[in-house]
Amino acid sequence: MSNLATGYPLAAAISPRLHVIDSTPSTNAKLLRDAFDDPEGHPHLSVLLTRDQTAGRGRLDRTWVAPAGAALAVSVLLRTDAVAVSDRGWIPLVAGEAMATAVASQLDGLDVGLKWPNDVLVDGLKISGILAEVMPGDPQSVVLGVGVNTAMTAAQLPVPTATSFAAHGRPVDEDRLLADFLRGLRDGIAALAVGGGPAAELRERVTAACATLQNEVRVSLPDGTEITGRAVRLDEAGRLVVDAGSAEHVVAAGDVVHVRASGRA
Repeated sequence: MSNLATGYPLAAAISPRLHVIDSTPSTNAKLLRDAFDDPEGHPHLSVLLTRDQTAGRGRLDRTWVAPAGAALAVSVLLRTDAVAVSDRGWIPLVAGEAMATAVASQLDGLDVGLKWPNDVLVDGLKISGILAEVMPGDPQSVVLGVGVNTAMTAAQLPVPTATSFAAHGRPVDEDRLLADFLRGLRDGIAALAVGGGPAAELRERVTAACATLQNEVRVSLPDGTEITGRAVRLDEAGRLVVDAGSAEHVVAAGDVVHVRASGRA
């Protein structure tokens, strides 16, 4: 069974198509397939949402599984034709900053930040992750998959580095969380499309939210090698620059671990 916008009126006011389904193996896989088969029926910011994703995937092909009802699994379709190719590396970061802002609005008093490239941390523990996938056959379309630990109890958390709203003893307004995220994502993608001043301001906001910067980090690269050093800045394409002492390394993709906090987180 599926419904359009059931239970999420605030989010439905932002998304032109908000599709809520009971269960699916992967919201990203389903939205990629649905949007490819029916492009006219899936405009920019179309959303697929479930509280029971049975075979989700994270970055680096990791599995992402949560007990039914314990987390939100959301996928959002972005039509990126107006965003310069050179700026598209910022899209996952923009999504991460939008989710960090949405989470922080309901977890006041806690330290919420963005771990490069797109994990949201609360007091140093992961509450949300984002996976961006380009649609096969349509490089102008990107699907962002977002998982948020909502009602997951401390005992249900899959790893010691994870957290949830429930683990902090905080209720979550899922509709407001999704609406805040979609609003931030919509405005961020629009700023990238406009470029110039708006894009520069957006990049500054993302940089300010990035808890990875000024930390000692260990980065596992796709080729199996590792870099250890201090994360010093984001470059013009949103890549992480790590000062390893003898040289600076520009990281486009990798698994980052915060080794020691020397900044905010």
